[in-house]
Amino acid sequence: MSLITTDAIVLHVVPYLESSRILRLATREAGVLSVVARGARSSKKRFGSGVDLFAEGQAQIHVKPGRDLHALNAFDVTRSRVGLAADLGRFTAASALVECVMRVVHDEAAPRVYHGVAAGLDTIAEAAEGDTVALTLGVFWRLVSEVGFMPSLDRCAECQAEIPVDADARFSHVAGGVLCPLCAKMAAASRRLPAAARSVIAAWIRGDQPNVEPADCRAHQRLLREFLTQHLPDSRDLRAFGVWEQGRW
Repeated sequence: MSLITTDAIVLHVVPYLESSRILRLATREAGVLSVVARGARSSKKRFGSGVDLFAEGQAQIHVKPGRDLHALNAFDVTRSRVGLAADLGRFTAASALVECVMRVVHDEAAPRVYHGVAAGLDTIAEAAEGDTVALTLGVFWRLVSEVGFMPSLDRCAECQAEIPVDADARFSHVAGGVLCPLCAKMAAASRRLPAAARSVIAAWIRGDQPNVEPADCRAHQRLLREFLTQHLPDSRDLRAFGVWEQGRW
């Protein structure tokens, strides 16, 4: 057993026995880990608000090699992100994001991904009500790109032929990006992606924040969900993403 001290973000919390909680943490040094916080439900002396969803801080974790559940020794909170709890739109957006993180990030160090998740949650927590969906879409596409699923947007995902900037294209989730006309004819399934929408996704991946109409955001949410479903490692439904996409609360 080894003790590590690492920056960490609380992604998920469930009760465990009478006085404890099991947490899923995104950590800077060890990827996503499951930990048990013993006594967290009966006393906040060691953990304080460190067992609150989306809290970030310094975690001390006893890592047990070969085990799926480790022991959380302490959690010193540095950021609580109260803005996420103050608005249902922001809360559901953040919940959709961390649901994805738990599916694509494993128990290995990924500092760039960790900092991207932290920055993304900050962005959502500070978003104005009308900007939340568009900002979250940008956070998602940057996360997707950081974990190795960046879509091909300027060249055909199959033959690498250049796609003109001002041209509409077919987008294949299976191929991982846009297709040239010839490859699109041979693809089993694809979706039309207007040139303007392709430009918006490219801007999000660069870290820019383009102006997107609410109706277009809904189309982008659908495209993103389909892309994630194709590339996630298992076939479980994205339940939190579904709530965020529907926007019914």
